[in-house]
Amino acid sequence: MFIRTERSVKEFMRYYPVVTWIVIIHLILWFITDFLPLPFGDRLDQLGTGHNYFISQGEYWRLFTSIFIHAGLMHALFNSFSLVLFGPALEQMIGKAKFIFAYVGAGLIGNLATYFLAPSLNYAYVGASGAVFGLFGIYIYMVGFRKNLIDQANSQIIMTICIIGLVMTFIQPGINIYAHIFGFVGGLVLAPLVLTKAQAYSPWRNRTYYNDGSIQFNPNRWRKKRIRLPRGLFKNTLWLIIGILVLLGLANRFF
Repeated sequence: MFIRTERSVKEFMRYYPVVTWIVIIHLILWFITDFLPLPFGDRLDQLGTGHNYFISQGEYWRLFTSIFIHAGLMHALFNSFSLVLFGPALEQMIGKAKFIFAYVGAGLIGNLATYFLAPSLNYAYVGASGAVFGLFGIYIYMVGFRKNLIDQANSQIIMTICIIGLVMTFIQPGINIYAHIFGFVGGLVLAPLVLTKAQAYSPWRNRTYYNDGSIQFNPNRWRKKRIRLPRGLFKNTLWLIIGILVLLGLANRFF
């Protein structure tokens, strides 16, 4: 569910187009705001950043645009990496339209909470963290109320990741705590809506979607040896994912 089994980037893009395009948007906007000559890049950054004072003056689009703009490469890569890990399964389970609704909806809820709860009108913020935490909220809802959609092993993974994410929220400097917490709450609130008619994730379902209808026969099929996975592979992979997330979080703290 959270371990990628796609054989190529092209295959990943075909199976999960919404996640793919969100990541592309993250990277394109990062490139524009960081590298394009003045004044275009800076102007886009100024217009898209969430800033409570300008929102109070009627620039409500900032609540939306700030979800996709990031403060530097490490910020964009960390949120994109999190989306690539946790977004695909949910996109398959609920469909493209509901995934967009859940992702953007959780991000907006987090930004609205920032607007109403931040201590100053000069408070500024960017990043998809609130939307990503919204995905975590949806998964936690599954763990508690839709156990048919997530197995025990993946429940343990998402619970561990959520605990790490919440801890990092309060120890990292420069984090929009309101967006993280209320993005997560937004995911919990939206979960009952987007999980109606949801099906449990299956990597095999992707291949049936894109089968051309022809019957494939491999004459060497019966000669193949059965592949035996090493013992402990799942646990090692779990800790590897956790370690990568922690390292990225620490790197984001210093760069």
